[in-house]
Amino acid sequence: MTEIYLIRHAQAEGNRWHMMQGHWDGGVTALGRRQIEELAARFRSIPLDAVYASDLYRAVLTAGAAARWRGLPVQTIPALREINVGPWEGKFFGDLKYSDPEAISRFITDPDHWYLAGAERYDDVTARAYPALEHIARQNEGGSIAVVSHGITIRCLLSHILGITLAETRRLPIAGNTAVSRLVWENGRFTADYINDDSHLSEASHVSWNRAGDLRAVPLDPGADRSYYERCYADAWCFAHADLAGFAPEPYYDAALGHLRQEPASVLRFYEGGQSVGLLDLDPLRGRHTGYGWVSLLYLEPAYRGRGCAAQLMARAYALFGSLGRKSLRLHVAAENETARAFYRREGFREIGSEGFGKSRLLLMERSLEEHDHV
Repeated sequence: MTEIYLIRHAQAEGNRWHMMQGHWDGGVTALGRRQIEELAARFRSIPLDAVYASDLYRAVLTAGAAARWRGLPVQTIPALREINVGPWEGKFFGDLKYSDPEAISRFITDPDHWYLAGAERYDDVTARAYPALEHIARQNEGGSIAVVSHGITIRCLLSHILGITLAETRRLPIAGNTAVSRLVWENGRFTADYINDDSHLSEASHVSWNRAGDLRAVPLDPGADRSYYERCYADAWCFAHADLAGFAPEPYYDAALGHLRQEPASVLRFYEGGQSVGLLDLDPLRGRHTGYGWVSLLYLEPAYRGRGCAAQLMARAYALFGSLGRKSLRLHVAAENETARAFYRREGFREIGSEGFGKSRLLLMERSLEEHDHV
């Protein structure tokens, strides 16, 4: 008998950003790293003979939690990767729900019939991942093995092993981050002892996906959105400076139009359904000679604060400045706004300077955009 602990990776950036990850190889969030520590505590008393993982960073890093106590190497197998979603790689759920609602609905609710040119089908995932899992079991006959893979890949494997169709989402949901399924390989077949167990996670380490919603981004309309932009900037100014003394909206709006002319994706208005959520204004010129990007304004409507929405706005900044070859991202935050400072620290920012004093003191924060450097 061979036992295999099939594990989903910890929370990755794409999970937090509500983005199609697939083969996109992003980092792991601060919450994901805490999940990894809690997973490691679970595996401290479990004897293992080998540890395998997909070759994507989020899976390899998570696999280290199982390998840690035995000093085992993490052996990588590309066949254990997540589904390749082709032209959807790196796209945001909110945008896809608007641009291609029928296809995204089938992807989630009718996977057996989902098809996208240039992407893998679900049965393609099973066809590559199941033989890899079977090979691991045969190669480690009689052993205890940990295998770290991805949400849809694990669901495809469990569907094949348990004989549950992918349409039965209640019986076979996508596993949560770091959830564990214990499989037994005996007499040439797999059975499952339990599936998708994340009881090792503390309450604070569980993720509430639906609180943030899936946000859609639309480039600022210079005519129709002027009053909205100025209202958002005035509210942000008032919080940072205690009042509106010295605030004049015209130069800030004119600057935003300049940003928009440089890069259409630099000034974005966000929506959840038809409801306005906030604004993001990026300056594509500031810092270009020294290699950093600049966030001029990140604003959320009060009803959307504290729900995880800000991470989706920041993801657009990472995407734009990453595409422009910038090595880091900078912004100002009010020194007294501890909520915002804590958010940026979770995003990988660090404080590198300050200016002003009292209520008007602004901190300069920076985050690396180099691959995985910020985590």
